[in-house]
Parts: sequence; structure tokens; C-alpha cells
Amino acid sequence: MPAAANANIARHLATMAAAQPLTPALKIPRGRTRAGAIDYLTLNFAELATEVAAWEARLSARGVRRGDRALLMVKPGLPLIAAAFGLFQLGAVPVIIDPGMGLKHFLACVVRTRPRALVGIPLAQMVSRVFPRAFGSVAARVPVPNSLTARLAPAADARAGAGASNAPEDLAAILFTSGSTGAPKGVCYEHGMFDAQIGLLRAAYGIAPGEVDLPLLPIFALFNPALGMTSVIPEIDPRRPAAVDPAKIVQAIRQEGVTNSFGSPTLWRIISDHCHERKIALPSLRRVLCAGAPVPAALWRSAADFLPNGQLHSPYGATEALPVSTISAAEVADLAGAAARGAPVGRPLAGISARIIAITDGPIAARADAHELPPGEIGEIIVRGPVVTKEYDALPEATALAKIADGAACWHRMGDCGYLDRDGRLWFCGRKAERVETAAGPLHTEICEQVFRAHPRAHRCALIGLGPRGRQEPALVVQTKVAGEASALAAELRALGRLNPATAGIRRFYFRPAFPVDVRHNAKIHRLTLARWAVTARGHETT
Repeated sequence: MPAAANANIARHLATMAAAQPLTPALKIPRGRTRAGAIDYLTLNFAELATEVAAWEARLSARGVRRGDRALLMVKPGLPLIAAAFGLFQLGAVPVIIDPGMGLKHFLACVVRTRPRALVGIPLAQMVSRVFPRAFGSVAARVPVPNSLTARLAPAADARAGAGASNAPEDLAAILFTSGSTGAPKGVCYEHGMFDAQIGLLRAAYGIAPGEVDLPLLPIFALFNPALGMTSVIPEIDPRRPAAVDPAKIVQAIRQEGVTNSFGSPTLWRIISDHCHERKIALPSLRRVLCAGAPVPAALWRSAADFLPNGQLHSPYGATEALPVSTISAAEVADLAGAAARGAPVGRPLAGISARIIAITDGPIAARADAHELPPGEIGEIIVRGPVVTKEYDALPEATALAKIADGAACWHRMGDCGYLDRDGRLWFCGRKAERVETAAGPLHTEICEQVFRAHPRAHRCALIGLGPRGRQEPALVVQTKVAGEASALAAELRALGRLNPATAGIRRFYFRPAFPVDVRHNAKIHRLTLARWAVTARGHETT
């Protein structure tokens, strides 16, 4: 295969190791110094490339081959990044499943994916022995140390390099969705799609080699070696992201001069509140990318206080298509006076097309079968472009429901409702599966919830539907602690809802101290779970 045709993501690490060998590539916390500073194990790009080469040799020695699917069950840190790039260099296919989805879903994903190799920590190896049927396809096992800073002794024949060559259409990885509105699905990524993502991220945000990133979602650290950014691994438990200590995140940002960070609105609200209470600014940050759920208005407003030299951005997309569009705090501020319906998520990025079609829950075989809607009309969002994946792994029915053929191209149905305004800007109105179908027509979560979020005690709320589709009764669940004042709070929310045509018919309110949310972002509310809970819970009916 000609060198120019190689689309393997691992080649970017070799390029960066040659261009900036002594620039720090990875920093993993390993404690505190006597002075209280975070003590990091630091590897420069040349050292990381050598470590990856050692992992490539280790994987090969353990029987992992080109084209093998390798289930990666590793803690965030050096082994995760080095093992993942070692697999890429070998031409193997990493399979990454979110362990927070629960054991039942996790094992089902393993069975469906049929990995030939397991690259995992001792706990992962033990789980594979306890559930041998689920891991029956595994023929090669590669143990990984528990330590986030564990290094391999470079193999005698391990030389840093670009590794295997792959065509753009070759399978590169299988990444699983969070399963927030259904069973988790494995998304098939091709090498060319990863290449396109890197190009879009670099162009959209002006990311340059030598920058310093703090990825609050571990999987995003895998992009950094290709972008030439230093990865500072945060002190955060990926199984419990909302339990993060914001002081540790702020210390890392200030100590290491972090310029870029990706995280959910939930995490950045926690960090923002911490900075506000202590009058802390983060002057090194050039950009914060906030995604996983709509960014609340309060976070858009507060961002300028802790980002004196940077800006908050919200990229829109999904595991199946990312990034699609992006919007900045400055653009959101310009729209503040408009009569908003939903959350603005920006204009599609270069090379990405977005359309709005009439909502349907069934498959659409061809683009000609979809009815496109005009600007301003709410429908289902579909997208096309080089970062749009083509299929789910071993799920032909799910693929048929999510993909629309258009000649040689493929449109992805985002599973979201929204609209395009007359300026070509995309607006998000809610998940399609979570819309409430009343006798008077559909209600969309983001449109309704933003009305009630104006109440100081309803910053996190969820629209749900009770009863059969087409005749559902809309109701609102609010995350707050209440006692005897529940009826009074319900009356206040009812008065607020009356002021907007979309929410005027919502009369029933429920209150909970906590919401079920996704583990990955701790931001996506499981509204369908709340709807099932509300069937037997006590609601507060208002007039």
C-alpha cells in the first residue's frame, strides 16, 4: 500500500515524535510533592512512541494479530493510551465498552462483539474467567498492570514507528454508545473517520501542537497524541464523575498551564461553582469544550468569569457522528434576545451536512423516502459527512433504523429532534425517544424544560409522558429535596409553565433528590426510567 494511502491513526504519533520529540506527551498524577504540587510521571513524545512500540511488541508476543478485535479494559492513564496505540500500530481493532453501563449490558456487548483478544487489568481478567461464556471468543490474553503509571521495559526489537498501514475504509475501532435511551450499541469506526475527526477538531478550534489538554472524559485523551497536545490525566474516577473534587481539577489546570479541556456540563458546572465561590480564574485556558447534554444558561453566563482569556464551546454530535456542529459562548450571547425554542448547537462544520426531516420511528431506506422540512419546523436531525459512521456492529436492524442510504453516501439519524433556523444554525429540542406525544401534539424535552429551569429550584428537571403514546399526559420531574412545601413548589412551577404555550398544559409535578443519569457524562437524564418510576410515585396535581 502506498504511504500516502495510509490512514492509520498511529502514524500521527510517529509524526509528532519526530517533530517535537522532547515536548511532554503525557502526564499522569502519582501523588503530591512536599510543597503540595501534583507530582506527575511525564513522558515526552519520543518516550511515548517508544512505550507504544513496546506495547506493540508485547501484544504481538501474546498472540494478538492484525485485524483482531481486542477488548480494552484498562484504567485511564499510561497503559490505556499506550496499549490503544499499540493495537492501532499492530493493525488490531480496539473494542472500548463503557463499564458503567452495568454488568448485564456489558456482557451482552462482549458476546455480540466477539473479541479475539482481551487486554485488561487483573479485575477484567477475573471477570472473563467468572463469565466464560461471554468471553468464549477470547484466544489471546494480555495482562495490564493496575497502576496508571506502569511502564513496559522497551522490547529489544521495539522501534518507534508508524506501524501497520490501513486504508481509510478499514475498521479501526468499535466504540460503544452510552445507552442512555436504549441498549448500548457498538459503533464501527474506520481509520478514515478518525482522520477526519482530527482534521475537524484542529480546524474548528484552532488546536495547535504544543498545547496542553486536560480530558475529563478519558477516551478523548486518545486524540491528543495525533493532535500533538500534552495530555494531563485528571484526578477523577470515571465511574463516579460527579463526585470529582473541583479543587484538584483547578490545581492541575493552573499548575500545568492547561489550554484545552473537554467535559460534560455537569462537571464544568461543579468547576465553575468552585471558581465562583473562591474568585478563581483560569487564565491559561483558551477553550473549554462542553458536551454530552445541553449547556445550561447559567454555565454559559458564568464561563466568562473563570475564562478571562478563553471561551466555552459546545460541540454537538454523538458517538456515531462527532463533531457535527459547534457553538461558542459569544454566539450564544448574541442569541440571548431571540425567542429561543430549544438549545442552539451552532452551524454544521466544514464538510458536514445537516437536514431536518419529518419524525418517524420506523426505518427509512433511502434519502428520497425522507420528507425534508423547511427552516424553523421541528423534526428529526440527520447528518452526512466524513465523520459519520456507517453501521453498528452485528446489529443490522439498529443500523437500518439509524442509517439512510443516499447513493454512495450515508446519512445518520441522530435520534434527536430539532430544527434549522434561517441562518443555517442548528437547534436541539430533545431526544426523539423522549418526546411526549399528547392528544394536542408532541412536546419536546429541551423546549419545555428550559421554561421551568428559570425557577431557582428546578435547574435540573425532566419532562416525561404518562400513558399511551398519542394520548400521553405531560408531567415534570424536578431534582430537588422537598418536605411539606411540595404543593407550594408545584404551584410555583405551574404558574411558570402557564406563561409559555408549550408548557401551559403541564399540571402534574414530581420531586426526587437525585436523577438517574449516564455514567459517561453524568449529564444525560434517563427520562424513560423516570417515566416508569412516576407510574407508582406520588405526583402533585395542580389546577
